[in-house]
Amino acid sequence: MRLDEAIEGFLNAVRFEYGYSEHTLRSYGRDLREFAEHAAATRAGSPTRAGRNPGTKPATDSQRDPGTDAERVPGTGSEKERGTDPGAGADAMTVAECDIEVMRGWLWARQQRGLAPSTIARGVATLKSFGSWLERTGAVPGNPASRLRSPKAPRSLPRVLGDEQVARILDRAAARAESGDPEQLRDHAVLELLYAAALRVSELCGLPLTGFDRRERTVRVLGKGGKERVVPIGAPAARAIEAYLERGRPALAARTAAEDRPSGPVGSAGDPLEGSAGEPRGAAGAQTGPGVSDRLFLGVRGGALSTRTVYRVVARELEQEPGGGPRGPHTLRHSTATHLLNGGADLRIVQEMLGHASLGSTQIYTHVSTERLAEAYRQAHPRA
Repeated sequence: MRLDEAIEGFLNAVRFEYGYSEHTLRSYGRDLREFAEHAAATRAGSPTRAGRNPGTKPATDSQRDPGTDAERVPGTGSEKERGTDPGAGADAMTVAECDIEVMRGWLWARQQRGLAPSTIARGVATLKSFGSWLERTGAVPGNPASRLRSPKAPRSLPRVLGDEQVARILDRAAARAESGDPEQLRDHAVLELLYAAALRVSELCGLPLTGFDRRERTVRVLGKGGKERVVPIGAPAARAIEAYLERGRPALAARTAAEDRPSGPVGSAGDPLEGSAGEPRGAAGAQTGPGVSDRLFLGVRGGALSTRTVYRVVARELEQEPGGGPRGPHTLRHSTATHLLNGGADLRIVQEMLGHASLGSTQIYTHVSTERLAEAYRQAHPRA
């Protein structure tokens, strides 16, 4: 089997059989495309990665064309248009030629480029998953990546906001939402929900309109691996979402309705006449309709809200708060988990709320919650 054909088959399995997220699919696609280039260069006798000089680092996400990551996954046909098809330089490259030495060579080359241990470890995980699929489909007799070892990456503690910082962020968003601007109403609801339910950004952007239960004050979330969970939210978040649904979302949806409005008889002011085929929809009627996304949160033109927009909204707020570190939506997720543990929540309850498959992923927050331990010590120990 040709290597490029195997990569395409594996990514199709990841997309349609495994139910992994689009982010995981893009990561696998990038890693395997780079590995295929290295394998082709190795076979050709080149000591460098295909098409790159020694020491050259790949383009960062900010250097790529916005919105094209999903199109760069092998198997979509767009690689050939851009000249990045993993099979373009490896017409006769087969999976049988991609043994453990070729894989180790690729990982070593990445290490020499100064990539982080976590990035190298992700590459190992990609190769192991790919090799397991090759073995399962009978393309190779065994997983060629089974003996690869991941480097031990130092586990840094996540950035966590204080209670007062979160309160300031949400108060500022609430004040802006009072203007009635639909985007400000949406951003307020987004920030409240990210903190209230500790959602991943992909989970928030993927929430359907029916995922919010007003009466029960819960959101139904589709997490990693297609696992569904129901997460409770507080009254402030519920009120912010209701305000957005009543005044913000209809206005955003109406913009799509206006753009898609068919032409018809017009009055003197250029507006469609009442009763004509081009009659505009009211705000309440624009929650759904042609061209309007069925997602809970909409972008400025009525489509689904993008993760990039959410990053911008959160980063704008975190820039106003003291302290360094990441400025993305995951900081709010970290903060929620830590605040829950500080408040006495059980670790397994927090695990279920976050949607972690392993308790080990949740235990990192116990290291952040030393404030709770120190306070309990001071209150309980006779010689504190």
